Amino acid sequence: MFLSWKGDHSPRHVHVYRDGVLIVKWDLENGLPMKGSASARLRSLIRSLDEEGLL
Repeated sequence: MFLSWKGDHSPRHVHVYRDGVLIVKWDLENGLPMKGSASARLRSLIRSLDEEGLL
């Protein structure tokens, strides 16, 4: 599950959960994890969703 909120605090970021557990909190502005870690596949998904304007 990918969660982001408009108007949330900076930097612009997304929370990624699997089975209710936070996997990574990803900084979309700098392309870096804020908490946790992301596999190459997950980074690719985040990048694609962001480019499509879905995050």
